[in-house]
Amino acid sequence: MITRTVLTSIFLSFLIGSICFTFAHPTFIPNSVEKEPIYILAIESSCDDTSAAILNHKNVLSNITASQKIHEEYGGVVPELASRAHQQNIVPVVHQALNKANIDKKLISAIAFTRGPGLMGSLLVGTSFAKSLALGLDVPLIEVNHMQAHILAHFIEGQEDGIPEFPFLAMTISGGHTQIVLVKDYFDMEILGETLDDAVGEAFDKSAKILGLPYPGGPLVDKYAKEGNADAFQFPKPKVEGLNFSFSGLKTSILYFIQKETAKNPNFIEENLVDICASIQKTIIGILMDKLKKAVKQTGIKSIAIGGGVSANSGIRTALRTAEKNRDWKTYIPKFEYCTDNAAMIGIVGYLKFNEMDFTNQSVSAKARYKITQN
Repeated sequence: MITRTVLTSIFLSFLIGSICFTFAHPTFIPNSVEKEPIYILAIESSCDDTSAAILNHKNVLSNITASQKIHEEYGGVVPELASRAHQQNIVPVVHQALNKANIDKKLISAIAFTRGPGLMGSLLVGTSFAKSLALGLDVPLIEVNHMQAHILAHFIEGQEDGIPEFPFLAMTISGGHTQIVLVKDYFDMEILGETLDDAVGEAFDKSAKILGLPYPGGPLVDKYAKEGNADAFQFPKPKVEGLNFSFSGLKTSILYFIQKETAKNPNFIEENLVDICASIQKTIIGILMDKLKKAVKQTGIKSIAIGGGVSANSGIRTALRTAEKNRDWKTYIPKFEYCTDNAAMIGIVGYLKFNEMDFTNQSVSAKARYKITQN
């Protein structure tokens, strides 16, 4: 539920965007895609990171992100606080992105923004600002599906693994999503499997919270896991048919295990932290890899790309590299800066849609639930 205060503040953000960036500009006439250059200003605000980027075709000229530290004391993202922080951050972040790219706003060809999925209050800020800025500059507006962007981030120039060829399998793993997607073309995607309850990122963070680790705990589980024995403790893998996932049962089993052991030894977590983290991480990665192997067998496709915040996990990266050697897969792992939520991935989708003149209009609204296969 978005409060009246937040909605009023978002409207003011919309107004500020118009005032700050509006200037006389001739009516937009679509550029030929052959014309050089094509500058895309991208805005990402789906959760708790405010990000803006400038791309020239597939090249990233700037990618600025302002993270919100305020959520750490609450142990998770507080939607209303996230929305307020986006309002504070969006103008300076866009300004920094333009400055770093050394691009005047008059040269922007189009504005791409995250329409969804995500937190509604956060999405409203980015959507409203993008609409007002596009209106002020008289340039086209391009809506982007956040999860599609995680996949298409692989087409940004400069990726160490190169660019995947169609068709390929994409595994999107984040705090809010876990999916296996068959990618037939840029905008022709089919979800083969997804989580039935919690996402893998939430499984990492909630496990960390059970262990008393601060938010966000997923990266800390990864950090401690490197020092521990992954076979020290056994956790059950959920039995889910097909290519779907489930992590709620695993979280419950970890909670009961910790409660049982700490009842016997109050210092159990402190004395076994690295081994617990290593065992949890091994179990989660095992669940992901089992489904991925099944997807490869089912489709016959051996090109695998990962995306989303959890794709920064070192254990998952190692598991994929091992599978690449042992199973004759070709794996595509994005640079760290394109794993977590960022505007560069929104910009690459914006550029690809610009080529197709696939624009939206000022009536567009944010969409908290937005399927990857929706237009």
